[in-house]
Amino acid sequence: MFESLLVIDPDAEESVLVERIAALERLKSAAAGAQARWTASLDEKRRAREAAAGVPAAKCGRGLAVEVALARRDSPFKGGQHVGFARALVYEMPHTLAALEAGVLSEWRATLVVRESACLDVADRRRLDAELCADADALAGVGDGALVAGAKAIAYRLDPYAVVDRAAKATQERTVTIRPAPDTMTYVTALLPVKQGVSVYAALKREADVCGDERSRGQVMADTLVERVTGRPAGDAVAVAVNVVISDQALLGATHGAAVIAGYGPVPSAVAQQMILEAVTDERSRATLRRLYASPASGALVALESRSRLFPKGLADFVELRDQRCRTPYCDAPVRHRDHAEPYRRGGATSAVNGLGLCEACNYAKEAAGWSVTTGVDENGRHTAQFTTPTGTRYHSIAPPMPGTPKIPRSTAEIYLNGELLRVLAA
Repeated sequence: MFESLLVIDPDAEESVLVERIAALERLKSAAAGAQARWTASLDEKRRAREAAAGVPAAKCGRGLAVEVALARRDSPFKGGQHVGFARALVYEMPHTLAALEAGVLSEWRATLVVRESACLDVADRRRLDAELCADADALAGVGDGALVAGAKAIAYRLDPYAVVDRAAKATQERTVTIRPAPDTMTYVTALLPVKQGVSVYAALKREADVCGDERSRGQVMADTLVERVTGRPAGDAVAVAVNVVISDQALLGATHGAAVIAGYGPVPSAVAQQMILEAVTDERSRATLRRLYASPASGALVALESRSRLFPKGLADFVELRDQRCRTPYCDAPVRHRDHAEPYRRGGATSAVNGLGLCEACNYAKEAAGWSVTTGVDENGRHTAQFTTPTGTRYHSIAPPMPGTPKIPRSTAEIYLNGELLRVLAA
């Protein structure tokens, strides 16, 4: 049955195509339900084994969420959500799980129900589950917003104090994040309490209402946000460090290729050229240019060594510029920790080869029992890392190349850096 759904029949009637789309959607939901059961089983077995081995209860299951994320080719952050989702469904919300397995709810819609019940104790959570999802027919045609509203209403009726307390604690999760947007733009997102969020938006909107220049309302609101956060007009330079990595050819005028902004990602070389030109020609700027030596074959940066316990600033910057993002597969989080792949306490060197750029969550996850990370350099000079989980599953990661690396015939290049001879094998 499954194989037949994947066969594309160009002569099939439109009604048949719709039926197959619906059947595949039900199959996706059933698979999500099975994943939840297997995830809960893995969590239970891991905790039982570690408890029997004398691991403190607070540390049992540490790192499991990252394993689940890797298996699902997802980010480690979402791995924690997957584990919590599975435990809630299997142990506390059987009706929601049944609706998921039957294809009545998608994985996302089941997640919405679980999320809105998170503030309740187990008994009330089971009541919400039965009241909202026991009748599968009642879920037909219900949109995401209506489903969330229904879950909220039931939760508030069952335990209004828990709902109010949850709202009060949510203010502790306020934060600001950044992620790339298309066309060399970026999303800066603020998670704020509703009163503050509405106030911020109203203030920006009011500024747009009274501004009479040629800018659009959205442009005025964006410029006002920049001005009020930085204390400078939107077009003025701001005294913060931005690391831009660009090839020498692109810096000197080549229009092809790309550059990389640390913590953001690739940008067109022309955009990077303009950023650097404005920085180095601005009398108020303290911008500097540093040379990074890369293998002509692969773009891998030349390694640096140190005997210190902590990564010196230069070496720490080197690791971050080389890795650009957390090196755990499927994790796109910014680098927060410069970690020893082989721990320093076990003789791991403070070096570029043994150094690894990781986010905070991934660094702590790999400290759990059974995890190991092995680093090296491949035949093209690229930095590699192999992550081995407690189950013995292995995942590989290769540092991204520097932008604009030229391709030249294989040879051995000799470079002197700080008086030390470095030989680089080129492809």
